[in-house]
Amino acid sequence: MREAKGHALVGPNVIANALPWLGGGLVLTAAGTFGGLKVLQNNPEIFFPTVIGAVVLELILFFVASSVAAKGNNAVALPLLATYSLLSGYTLSGLVSIALRTQGVGMNGVGIAALGCGIAFIAGRQIGSNLSDADGTALAKTVRLGIIALFVVVLLQFGLSLFGIYTPTFLEIAISGIGVLLFAGAAVVDFYILPRTYRDDQYLPAALSMYLTYINLFVFILRLLIALNGRR
Repeated sequence: MREAKGHALVGPNVIANALPWLGGGLVLTAAGTFGGLKVLQNNPEIFFPTVIGAVVLELILFFVASSVAAKGNNAVALPLLATYSLLSGYTLSGLVSIALRTQGVGMNGVGIAALGCGIAFIAGRQIGSNLSDADGTALAKTVRLGIIALFVVVLLQFGLSLFGIYTPTFLEIAISGIGVLLFAGAAVVDFYILPRTYRDDQYLPAALSMYLTYINLFVFILRLLIALNGRR
């Protein structure tokens, strides 16, 4: 955001160039999720340890792949990002499994979450591409601060859950609803920020930024649906 502030477009076609790679990453994530569901179904005793290992490897790959992609080394970054997408899907499979087992959510809820991401993309493209510099910068700052605060809250949730302390349903609904709004806002911000940050040939880091937006939006829509149907 700091690099993009006040800049003219440096990559007017970077989002269009990134879309095939974004789509490929989401397909790989879906494959990873399917694989995780199969492991959970057939070998549930190994699922949790493998998820922990996947999370650790995923974090390492994220920082390495981000750095490599930012330097323009696409030949190295691409397989790293592909592996990252598969691991993301695997770690999402636990949440998807809960959704599938929650009455009132099920496969329809997963479809609604995916549809919500599609609507956010269409609306974000229309709104974000037409933001003024003042509005784009203000929205980017608001979304960034909100996501930082949300990240702290989610970490706190996770830490408390390890001690058997779970968030009350009304708070889970509030947190998930805020998450949906923030990442819907991030979908708008992407269309303002990315063409001002990346050149047309820097499509992989742009695709990664958009990938993170839509994966997190999917997660929080699904969490909201689960919470609204009475599951913590």
